[in-house]
Amino acid sequence: MKRLYVLPILLAGTVNAQQQQPPIRQLGAISAKSTVTWNNILGLRALPGGRVLVNDVAGRKVVLLDSTLAQIGIVADTTPATATAYSGRIASIIPYRADSTLFVDPQSMSMMVIDPSGKMTSRVMALPRSEDAGMLGGALGSSAGLDAKGRLVYRAPFRFVRTGPPPSGAGGMPMMPTPPESAMIVRVDLATRQLDTVGVIKIPKVNMQMSQDDKGNMRMTMETNPLPQADDWAVLSDGTIAFVRGRDYHVDFVNADGSKTSAPKVPFEWQRLSDEDKIAFIDSVKAARARLAASTPVGPSPAGAPAGAPGAGSPDGGGASRVVVQFGPDGGGRGGPAGFNGQPQVSFVSPSELPDYKPPFLPNSVRADASGNIWVRTIPTRQIPGGPVYDVINREGKLIDRVQVPAGRTIIGFGSDGAVYLATRDTSSPTPTMTLERAPIK
Repeated sequence: MKRLYVLPILLAGTVNAQQQQPPIRQLGAISAKSTVTWNNILGLRALPGGRVLVNDVAGRKVVLLDSTLAQIGIVADTTPATATAYSGRIASIIPYRADSTLFVDPQSMSMMVIDPSGKMTSRVMALPRSEDAGMLGGALGSSAGLDAKGRLVYRAPFRFVRTGPPPSGAGGMPMMPTPPESAMIVRVDLATRQLDTVGVIKIPKVNMQMSQDDKGNMRMTMETNPLPQADDWAVLSDGTIAFVRGRDYHVDFVNADGSKTSAPKVPFEWQRLSDEDKIAFIDSVKAARARLAASTPVGPSPAGAPAGAPGAGSPDGGGASRVVVQFGPDGGGRGGPAGFNGQPQVSFVSPSELPDYKPPFLPNSVRADASGNIWVRTIPTRQIPGGPVYDVINREGKLIDRVQVPAGRTIIGFGSDGAVYLATRDTSSPTPTMTLERAPIK
């Protein structure tokens, strides 16, 4: 008898949540478009006067643009004029004190300071910890920021802990350790180098296995879920750290004074996935991945991943698939180093492993604007013409706006003057490029 009462209560709660959602409105019209050719934008820093620093991780350059998005100059690249500042392929730019910017180059283990005028200064700092180099560069590094006390906040790397000899699988092959399903967000005082953990986020589960065939080829398989139920995070303009929880869609805050608060659930139109829905979703992802593979040239990915691998550094973020890398006598191939078989083979988890409810967002979908609001790129639960829809959540964790950006665009940054910076990818050319645009929030 109890089940007869539970279902109406759940349905009523869903209807109420939908009624509390603000209506979807359109972003302001595009007001400026850059003519600079970009390979893969993985960071943007708005400066006073409408100027912008843009980090092109694939083009290996940081460019200064004026208020019309026209190029003023090159801040960092691989030429002698900038002392080969951009030595690595996963550098990042992070907001620093008083409109200055940190240029993080993990390969040289250094952080250089770009002044508010967009010029590289002579000030250089060592990375907080050498083992964190990879996490402070690329897509993960672009999420880093300073808290209210000027401490650098970023995601720490995985730590695999083993006791005793590594276990063996079939044929004596070493078994790969299972990566954790959570990650620590840490903060470090750049003066004292004191580090502590500020929070923990749930991340997509990854399965890794090693196998060997009769020819001696070793194969490493990495499999992830294209529809993961995960958390995301951001550093707000006042130094508050926000953790957006994907399981029940609410925000936890670590405030400037060190206290912690948890906001109520954000209204969301939850969509239940039946077994048939899960199969259809996997089929659609397979088809999309096949189209992407057909339109993308084989070669090293912008973030330095193996040739043909999904673009983990793309502004869209999102799910991944199963990547197979082979080493041995039959290894070595087009687009990869010796011992790598070129284009990875891709497959997907079983539909039964998808969540029962479609998550509200995918990883790398959270941005913070200059007013302290959180923008979450949501996963659509129904067909809506146009581009992606962002939930705008205020400092109290309340949903205050829902904004749709033009089709094919994604938000990569904000200006203090109410500007929104958008990126769109053009895959029609032999070498895919990106376009940078600006629009007002309203």
